[in-house]
Amino acid sequence: MKKIIVSLMVLIALSEYIPIRALSFEAHAERPEPAYAKWGRLAMETAKKKYPKAKILDYLHIGRERRQTTDIEKFKLWIEDEGKEFGLYIDIEFDSKTDRVIRINTRRSAN
Repeated sequence: MKKIIVSLMVLIALSEYIPIRALSFEAHAERPEPAYAKWGRLAMETAKKKYPKAKILDYLHIGRERRQTTDIEKFKLWIEDEGKEFGLYIDIEFDSKTDRVIRINTRRSAN
């Protein structure tokens, strides 16, 4: 019993000098921002312009469609507007070399 008490006293004394996060075994490495992140922000801005009072509940990057000179980033956002929830698909077509936006298409999912 005496050994346990001494061990606890040592741990308490050391805890003042060792930060708690240093005892953590879990590494928290920052992830790099995905390539589609800026297009995702534009998709959310587009949704807010179309439905200004709506709340964006969730967000999904569907993928990228590559064409000859353009790419299309595809997203689905889950929206709550005036008590109704629905999916909103947003496709952002842009020039593959310059990232200049060519067009943004939006469509609600059929519920």
